[in-house]
Amino acid sequence: MSDPRPGAVLRGAVDLSALRQRASAPVASGSTAAAEGSGAAPSLVFDATDANFGQVLELSKTVPVVVDLWADWCGPCKTLSPVLEKVIVELQGRLVLAKVDVDANPQLAQGFRAQSIPMVVALVAGQPVPLFTGAVPEQQVREVFGQLLQLAAQQGVTGTVPTGGADGEAPEPEEPALPPLHQEAYDAIEAGDYARAVTAYEAALAENPRDDEARAGLGQVKLLDRVRHLDLQQARDAAAAAPLDPEAQFAVADLDLAGGHVDDAFGRLLDLFAALPDDERQVVRERLLELFGLVGDTDARVIRARGRLASLLF
Repeated sequence: MSDPRPGAVLRGAVDLSALRQRASAPVASGSTAAAEGSGAAPSLVFDATDANFGQVLELSKTVPVVVDLWADWCGPCKTLSPVLEKVIVELQGRLVLAKVDVDANPQLAQGFRAQSIPMVVALVAGQPVPLFTGAVPEQQVREVFGQLLQLAAQQGVTGTVPTGGADGEAPEPEEPALPPLHQEAYDAIEAGDYARAVTAYEAALAENPRDDEARAGLGQVKLLDRVRHLDLQQARDAAAAAPLDPEAQFAVADLDLAGGHVDDAFGRLLDLFAALPDDERQVVRERLLELFGLVGDTDARVIRARGRLASLLF
């Protein structure tokens, strides 16, 4: 494996599993024809998107997930992808393959810092593990996947995905019903209509102010809506040119959080909070508290950041 270079979306950043509460595996698309033709269950090879990646992160807590970043125009991708699918199928559920079309899913491409494709990384318990870039021989793929399985075992991730029975289909678990407003928000997220999702979650909170799932979903969708039109390099340039401008710093912090760089996001805003006059700090504190809620109060990164914020306040 190559030297680790974390850059993927991490659990606690943009994790949409709480928004949909779906237990079923993602559905395979036409790009998985090679795997299905070999008798594999559709759940072994599937398409991952900006919208469903929270499910992929959750799955990586049970079984290692190999992520193939590709594009239709990429010749080497068309060489490598069938090799990845073949080896995944032969491993009979010990690994699964999530295919990411970088053109259709720019947030994931940005989160993984994909400078060139094909790019192959893995997720083990929500953490990124770089594997290789470029089309590599099948034997090298097998060796790297073997190392990945060893690493996953050290982390306690040793589950498998059912490969189906005689009919070649994996059993589909029942999906729990969502409350109507949550379902409306979920449908809006799938359609990329974040404004409608925000409205649905706000309505759910108006009905029940203690609906923690709606509150978490609202924060996550607002973050997605804020970052989807941002350009990372432009945002960083603007922040560097205006170090005391909250809006400029908020943009980069949002992108960092969406990309899984949680400590970077918190550190940026805490530095800004420390540098501003007392009468200009409140807006930064509010944004920090919002981001803390997205990651979770029990997360060690939140605990550290809260401690620093408290020391700056008092």
